[in-house]
Amino acid sequence: MAQNTDQPDHALQVADLDDAALAKWLKANAQRLADIAFDWSFWRRPDQAEPAGDWRCWLLLAGRGFGKTRTGAEWVRARAEADGRLRIALVAATMADARAIMVEGESGLLSIAPQAMRPTFEPSLHRLVWPNGAMAKLYSAAEPEGLRGPEHHIAWADECAKWDSGATVWDNLAMSLRLGSKPQVVATTTPRPVPLIRRLMGEQGVSTTRGRMADNALNLAEPFVDAMQSVYAGTRLGRQELDGELIDDVDGALWTRAMIAAASTDRTPDLVRVVIGVDPPAGSKGDACGIVAVGLGEDGGAYVLADASLGGASPEGWARKVAQVAEKWTADRIIAEANNGGDMVESVLRGAAHSLPVRLVHAARGKVARAEPVAALYERGKVFHAGRFPELEDELCGLCTGGAYHGPGRSPDRADALVWAVTELMLKPSGPEPRVRVL
Repeated sequence: MAQNTDQPDHALQVADLDDAALAKWLKANAQRLADIAFDWSFWRRPDQAEPAGDWRCWLLLAGRGFGKTRTGAEWVRARAEADGRLRIALVAATMADARAIMVEGESGLLSIAPQAMRPTFEPSLHRLVWPNGAMAKLYSAAEPEGLRGPEHHIAWADECAKWDSGATVWDNLAMSLRLGSKPQVVATTTPRPVPLIRRLMGEQGVSTTRGRMADNALNLAEPFVDAMQSVYAGTRLGRQELDGELIDDVDGALWTRAMIAAASTDRTPDLVRVVIGVDPPAGSKGDACGIVAVGLGEDGGAYVLADASLGGASPEGWARKVAQVAEKWTADRIIAEANNGGDMVESVLRGAAHSLPVRLVHAARGKVARAEPVAALYERGKVFHAGRFPELEDELCGLCTGGAYHGPGRSPDRADALVWAVTELMLKPSGPEPRVRVL
């Protein structure tokens, strides 16, 4: 099911008013400003609105800082205030998390409610009771058997991707939702490639909302956002924890995320050589042109320096890009695959970088077969990534034994360019006496 994106962002609309229009709006709404303070329909963003349609589970997969907890709490609050008969399950990884985050946290159920409708928390009984009689019980995923027996109308499951025995807890929770005519559960979590999340994403009746920390940047401290981006942007951890991506390893992949993480480095030695690997597209409207710069260090390791791959460009366009990258890294050779129009490839490259030697290579084997010895170099700790190249890494992790490719796009053009460059530096006989470069 698609998420509901038709909800207006009222708070942002008001924030965008000029001074005169804002004064007029404040005057018109003076009598209800106190109510607006607790009106979630006013403050929420469209991606925080309940999905449209007939769903059983709303799976909110989003990065930290997106506003998942507030969204889950407001959904429970709205349902509880509207129906005093409701029995609600609140499930977290531990009982301490349920209390600290779902109930007493900054965005928890006690903090978001107006005084007149604020529930009473009874810690010894692990429950919340609203003035109208609605009741929520706290459960710990560390104790799955605690969900056997109780009955509920709705549930809020928080950070279910980190639950121990996740599937067992989820099944017990699902079986407890047997009250009323429309039992529903909201699951708010940072995505992790665990079986429960993969299962939910493929089930009928599950509506999924995706989101990033950046979506809520206006409500977060600017120094925090800047710090998170500067440290984690482009890393696997950042893509998962901040951007809310579900990053998983493919069965039989030549590269794993762990291999690439182990190859990451912030330091590059003096370089003996730099080459630019190029995987040209078949035509101007074909796949991207893979352009990857790799250097050979004095320590004998290969260092991936840049992924400058370009999509949708004419031959002259991607050739100019190759020349720019070669100039930036003082490259001494361009290694380009010539299977698709070899004469044209050499012509456009020499036209754009006439002073550099261009060596055309012909692919006698498939992309995966060519990649296998390069993947082996990664396993031996001989290749390093001097930077973060998420698109290149996704393609590497999509190359599988047996010749299959399960990565983004139709073809691993970036990965192929890297393979040509590393092969030239690490798997070919050495050439003339090298010169030392200092970055």
